[in-house]
Amino acid sequence: MLKEKIEQLSKAYFESYRSVRHHLHAHPELSYKEFNTSTFIQQHLNELNIPYQVMAETGVVALVEGKKSDRVIALRADIDALPIQEENNIPYASTVPGVMHACGHDVHTSILLGAAKILNETRGDWEGTVKLIFQPGEEKNPGGASIMIKEGVLENPAPRAIVGLHVHPILETGKLSFIAGKSMASADEIYITVKGKGGHAATPHLTADTVLTASELVVALQQVVSRDRNPFSPSVLSICAINGGFTTNVIPSEVKLMGTFRAMDEKWRFDAHKRIQEVVDGVAKSTGAEIELKIDVGYPTVYNDPVITERARSIASETFGTSNVEEGELRMGAEDFGYYSQKIAGCFFRLGTGNKKKNIISGVHTPTFDIDEDAIEIGMRMMATLGATL
Repeated sequence: MLKEKIEQLSKAYFESYRSVRHHLHAHPELSYKEFNTSTFIQQHLNELNIPYQVMAETGVVALVEGKKSDRVIALRADIDALPIQEENNIPYASTVPGVMHACGHDVHTSILLGAAKILNETRGDWEGTVKLIFQPGEEKNPGGASIMIKEGVLENPAPRAIVGLHVHPILETGKLSFIAGKSMASADEIYITVKGKGGHAATPHLTADTVLTASELVVALQQVVSRDRNPFSPSVLSICAINGGFTTNVIPSEVKLMGTFRAMDEKWRFDAHKRIQEVVDGVAKSTGAEIELKIDVGYPTVYNDPVITERARSIASETFGTSNVEEGELRMGAEDFGYYSQKIAGCFFRLGTGNKKKNIISGVHTPTFDIDEDAIEIGMRMMATLGATL
């Protein structure tokens, strides 16, 4: 009866939370600046009579109490947007120049608010406490999850498990996907500055050629992944920007490089950091340039607890049918949900939001990203069911 009631409420409140999504999508805010978004969430929780507290300045943590029990489950949604100019011609397009909900966090927030309403109305039918985490700053280091954990989001009460979802435009609406164990990579930012005596391009022997040194670095660093890494351990090292020089006949005194390093294994991740430093030192010695390396340590790997994930997968199959539940894939993208899953049992799953017939096919982090909004009802139903029964 509980699952049937959740299904009925999800359908009944779908239009309301589609409207919530439209509001959030039209008013996006960047990481750690989600002040209006946070206020909107708080106002909505006040209307539902759900108690909450503010954490990490713009984060909101609410509690829905069911029948008395020690069981505590956390449900998480991220609330920040991206610095992207929206190109969609839709009534609810972003009204903020250069800022867009291009990763679906407006969807995540709307779904969790909808689940909050459903859980609140059914609290006499399930046991324990559901902790609702509306988290800022997922898109930018150090990650809002790390800040909220430091401020005690996983305490008082301490959840035994945490669940999060993410929109997935590659997956058709109506489907969900789960993967146990390692599911997403760690992500570290690489910043390199090459310094040397500049000079006339016609007399390179009187310089320490920073452009040549930078070029050697780009090639040499690939050996970290191609030769030092266990080939059965996925890893990526990409240098994505080179900036230096200003004309055709001057060797510059400084060149800057930026890139990313990703791994699925935490031990290899930090071993690789040491190896990157060794490569940088070796190139510096061979070229006579001075090279400064900074590795900004970012999000850890996302690890899905096998027991919790299998339970969540089973609930999804019972709720939506086995044919609508798929096996997920390893992804080299990163998510600060990894901070939670390193601390307690976690399950981070994918919610299908694509629809080829409606031409809803754009990927996340693109200016034309959008979703088939039927997915909102599915997400509300799934998150509420997990909160009540996981």
